[in-house]
Amino acid sequence: MLKKISTLPFDGTPEQEAKLVEYINGIRDQQGCLMPIMQEAQAIYGYLPLEAQQIIARELEISVEEVYGIATFYAQFALTPKGKYNISVCLGTACYVKGAQALVDRITQVLGIAPDECTADGKFSLEACRCIGACGLAPVLTINDDVYGRLTDKDIDDILKKYE
Repeated sequence: MLKKISTLPFDGTPEQEAKLVEYINGIRDQQGCLMPIMQEAQAIYGYLPLEAQQIIARELEISVEEVYGIATFYAQFALTPKGKYNISVCLGTACYVKGAQALVDRITQVLGIAPDECTADGKFSLEACRCIGACGLAPVLTINDDVYGRLTDKDIDDILKKYE
Protein backbone atom coordinates (compact mmCIF):
# COMPACT_ATOMS: atom_id res chain seq x y z
CA MET A 1 0.00 0.00 0.00
CA LEU A 2 1.44 3.38 -0.98
CA LYS A 3 1.77 5.99 1.71
CA LYS A 4 0.12 9.35 1.09
CA ILE A 5 1.96 12.58 1.71
CA SER A 6 0.12 15.17 3.77
CA THR A 7 -1.76 17.86 1.87
CA LEU A 8 -2.21 19.94 5.02
CA PRO A 9 0.02 22.99 5.44
CA PHE A 10 3.18 22.33 7.44
CA ASP A 11 2.94 23.90 10.89
CA GLY A 12 6.36 23.15 12.31
CA THR A 13 7.98 25.71 14.58
CA PRO A 14 11.55 27.02 14.73
CA GLU A 15 11.79 25.39 18.17
CA GLN A 16 10.94 21.99 16.70
CA GLU A 17 13.56 22.42 13.97
CA ALA A 18 16.16 23.47 16.54
CA LYS A 19 15.36 20.41 18.65
CA LEU A 20 15.73 18.13 15.63
CA VAL A 21 19.01 19.73 14.52
CA GLU A 22 20.38 19.45 18.06
CA TYR A 23 19.47 15.75 18.12
CA ILE A 24 21.07 15.20 14.72
CA ASN A 25 24.26 16.93 15.82
CA GLY A 26 24.41 14.71 18.89
CA ILE A 27 24.40 11.42 16.97
CA ARG A 28 25.41 12.28 13.39
CA ASP A 29 28.77 10.50 13.69
CA GLN A 30 27.25 7.21 14.84
CA GLN A 31 26.94 4.48 12.24
CA GLY A 32 23.27 3.82 11.44
CA CYS A 33 22.10 7.16 12.84
CA LEU A 34 19.49 7.81 10.15
CA MET A 35 16.73 5.59 11.57
CA PRO A 36 16.96 7.00 15.13
CA ILE A 37 17.01 10.52 13.68
CA MET A 38 13.89 9.83 11.65
CA GLN A 39 12.20 8.32 14.71
CA GLU A 40 13.09 11.41 16.73
CA ALA A 41 11.78 13.69 13.98
CA GLN A 42 8.50 11.80 14.02
CA ALA A 43 8.34 12.13 17.80
CA ILE A 44 8.96 15.88 17.55
CA TYR A 45 6.42 16.59 14.79
CA GLY A 46 3.93 13.76 15.41
CA TYR A 47 4.60 12.46 11.90
CA LEU A 48 7.40 12.72 9.34
CA PRO A 49 6.55 15.70 7.13
CA LEU A 50 8.53 16.37 3.96
CA GLU A 51 9.98 19.48 5.62
CA ALA A 52 11.47 17.37 8.42
CA GLN A 53 12.86 14.95 5.84
CA GLN A 54 14.50 17.93 4.10
CA ILE A 55 16.07 19.07 7.38
CA ILE A 56 17.44 15.58 7.99
CA ALA A 57 18.84 15.36 4.47
CA ARG A 58 20.42 18.81 4.70
CA GLU A 59 22.01 18.17 8.08
CA LEU A 60 23.35 14.72 7.14
CA GLU A 61 24.33 15.83 3.65
CA ILE A 62 22.34 13.06 2.00
CA SER A 63 19.53 13.19 -0.55
CA VAL A 64 15.92 13.75 0.41
CA GLU A 65 15.17 10.72 -1.76
CA GLU A 66 17.22 8.53 0.59
CA VAL A 67 15.27 9.76 3.62
CA TYR A 68 11.96 9.47 1.77
CA GLY A 69 12.80 5.96 0.60
CA ILE A 70 13.25 4.81 4.18
CA ALA A 71 10.17 6.71 5.36
CA THR A 72 8.01 4.97 2.76
CA PHE A 73 9.55 1.53 3.25
CA TYR A 74 9.03 1.17 7.00
CA ALA A 75 5.49 1.04 8.37
CA GLN A 76 6.54 2.84 11.56
CA PHE A 77 6.83 6.16 9.72
CA ALA A 78 3.72 8.25 9.05
CA LEU A 79 3.83 10.87 6.30
CA THR A 80 0.54 12.42 7.34
CA PRO A 81 -0.40 13.92 10.70
CA LYS A 82 -2.63 12.02 13.08
CA GLY A 83 -5.78 13.69 14.28
CA LYS A 84 -6.75 14.15 17.90
CA TYR A 85 -8.86 11.06 17.30
CA ASN A 86 -7.07 8.51 15.14
CA ILE A 87 -9.48 6.02 13.60
CA SER A 88 -7.95 2.71 12.56
CA VAL A 89 -10.12 0.26 10.65
CA CYS A 90 -8.90 -3.32 10.48
CA LEU A 91 -8.84 -4.67 6.95
CA GLY A 92 -7.39 -8.05 7.88
CA THR A 93 -9.05 -11.10 6.39
CA ALA A 94 -11.69 -11.70 9.09
CA CYS A 95 -12.68 -8.03 9.24
CA TYR A 96 -12.61 -7.57 5.49
CA VAL A 97 -14.83 -10.59 4.88
CA LYS A 98 -17.31 -9.30 7.45
CA GLY A 99 -17.64 -5.86 5.86
CA ALA A 100 -14.79 -3.64 7.07
CA GLN A 101 -14.54 -1.86 3.71
CA ALA A 102 -18.08 -0.55 4.23
CA LEU A 103 -16.86 1.00 7.51
CA VAL A 104 -14.01 2.76 5.70
CA ASP A 105 -16.40 3.94 2.99
CA ARG A 106 -18.84 5.39 5.55
CA ILE A 107 -16.10 7.14 7.54
CA THR A 108 -14.73 8.58 4.31
CA GLN A 109 -18.20 9.82 3.39
CA VAL A 110 -18.93 11.37 6.81
CA LEU A 111 -15.52 12.95 7.47
CA GLY A 112 -14.49 13.69 3.89
CA ILE A 113 -11.10 12.00 4.30
CA ALA A 114 -9.57 8.86 2.86
CA PRO A 115 -7.20 6.50 4.66
CA ASP A 116 -3.91 8.19 5.59
CA GLU A 117 -5.57 11.59 5.71
CA CYS A 118 -6.51 13.98 8.49
CA THR A 119 -9.44 16.37 8.65
CA ALA A 120 -8.50 20.01 8.07
CA ASP A 121 -9.35 20.84 11.69
CA GLY A 122 -6.97 18.12 12.94
CA LYS A 123 -9.74 16.36 14.82
CA PHE A 124 -9.88 13.01 12.99
CA SER A 125 -7.46 10.91 11.01
CA LEU A 126 -8.17 7.62 9.29
CA GLU A 127 -5.94 4.67 8.64
CA ALA A 128 -6.53 1.17 7.39
CA CYS A 129 -4.50 -1.51 9.11
CA ARG A 130 -3.99 -5.18 8.39
CA CYS A 131 -4.84 -6.76 11.74
CA ILE A 132 -5.39 -5.54 15.28
CA GLY A 133 -5.76 -9.00 16.77
CA ALA A 134 -9.46 -8.88 17.59
CA CYS A 135 -10.71 -11.20 14.86
CA GLY A 136 -13.51 -12.53 17.04
CA LEU A 137 -15.05 -9.04 17.05
CA ALA A 138 -14.82 -8.56 13.27
CA PRO A 139 -15.20 -6.08 11.76
CA VAL A 140 -13.29 -3.89 14.21
CA LEU A 141 -12.15 -0.30 14.40
CA THR A 142 -10.31 1.64 17.06
CA ILE A 143 -10.41 5.31 17.90
CA ASN A 144 -7.28 5.97 19.90
CA ASP A 145 -7.52 3.32 22.64
CA ASP A 146 -11.26 2.64 22.28
CA VAL A 147 -12.18 -0.61 20.48
CA TYR A 148 -15.46 -1.09 18.61
CA GLY A 149 -16.42 -4.48 17.24
CA ARG A 150 -19.13 -6.36 15.37
CA LEU A 151 -19.91 -3.19 13.42
CA THR A 152 -21.83 -2.25 10.33
CA ASP A 153 -21.61 0.98 8.41
CA LYS A 154 -24.82 2.06 10.16
CA ASP A 155 -22.92 2.22 13.49
CA ILE A 156 -20.37 4.78 12.27
CA ASP A 157 -22.38 7.98 12.69
CA ASP A 158 -23.22 7.26 16.35
CA ILE A 159 -19.62 6.29 17.13
CA LEU A 160 -18.22 9.47 15.58
CA LYS A 161 -20.75 11.63 17.47
CA LYS A 162 -19.12 10.50 20.74
CA TYR A 163 -15.94 12.34 19.71
CA GLU A 164 -17.44 15.59 18.46
